[in-house]
Amino acid sequence: MKPEMHPVYPPSRITCACGNVVETHSTRGSFSVEICSNCHPFFTGKYKLLDTQGRIDRFRKKYAAQPAKDAAAPAEGAAPAKGGKKAKA
Repeated sequence: MKPEMHPVYPPSRITCACGNVVETHSTRGSFSVEICSNCHPFFTGKYKLLDTQGRIDRFRKKYAAQPAKDAAAPAEGAAPAKGGKKAKA
């Protein structure tokens, strides 16, 4: 391999605003971030789904009362699916 072809990859420290420190290697060097996996709400389980204008409630209300239909058995007298073969009797 040619010398000096690859960048320098020294050890670095990534520091989060919450105080978490990650030791790694980086071409960027040491730096700080505002949020990490230890304090991000999605990874900590504190993430709450925002319900915009009640859409989730309307969805649950709409589909909660409907019984589950058996998709495997077609209704009597129903036409076969397009492109499907007819069953022999």
